[in-house]
Amino acid sequence: MLKFDIITIFPQMFEAITNQSILKRAQEKKKIQIKIHDLRDFTTDKHRKVDDRPFGGGPGMVLTPQPIFDAVKRIKGRRSAKVILMCPGGKILTQKMAKGFSAKKNLIVICGHYEGIDERVREYIVDESVSIGDYVLTGGEIPALVLIDCVARLVAGVLGKKESLFSESFEGNLLEYPHYTRPANFRGKKVPDVLLSGRHQDIENWRKTQAIKRTKEIRPDLARKINSKFQ
Repeated sequence: MLKFDIITIFPQMFEAITNQSILKRAQEKKKIQIKIHDLRDFTTDKHRKVDDRPFGGGPGMVLTPQPIFDAVKRIKGRRSAKVILMCPGGKILTQKMAKGFSAKKNLIVICGHYEGIDERVREYIVDESVSIGDYVLTGGEIPALVLIDCVARLVAGVLGKKESLFSESFEGNLLEYPHYTRPANFRGKKVPDVLLSGRHQDIENWRKTQAIKRTKEIRPDLARKINSKFQ
């Protein structure tokens, strides 16, 4: 079982997503466990304050180190856990990174907020800083949900069919090939004949060709990394 421990100042943001669909079933099957921790429960401030003004001046507020240090220490205990900080300054999340995370037993995810987080947290507690893209969001809660969903589906037994993992986008640095379903002719727009042929090798070749074509058109940066087995 992979355990996610999420540290946030907005715990209610996680309920709707983590209790639906694949994530809900994965928890019911005890393939993953998701625990949400309110950072304010760990502060020593009588007003439950977890932020303060930055030294040196500047706009906004910065999350203070004390509650985060104490939260990670209590949650982690004696077990081994990888501590991840969701923030704009982290490495961009990729499928390869997600696979690595899915092999862990315990992930502690800190949701960054405000103008940032006290650098001592990153320096002494965090193992890896992760971003979901080159843009800024209100906080780290949505990125944390993205991370949970991306990683959880790679845990053995979470998805119904193993094959679905190998045909998804970003496997082998390829975007996914086009999909079609019934009817074969929809208002004059027809499904490619090869998909109706029943010739499995021809279908497989068509899908690989289309995946490469789509990747080159939409993500030329990925196309340069295409695994040689697809060329």
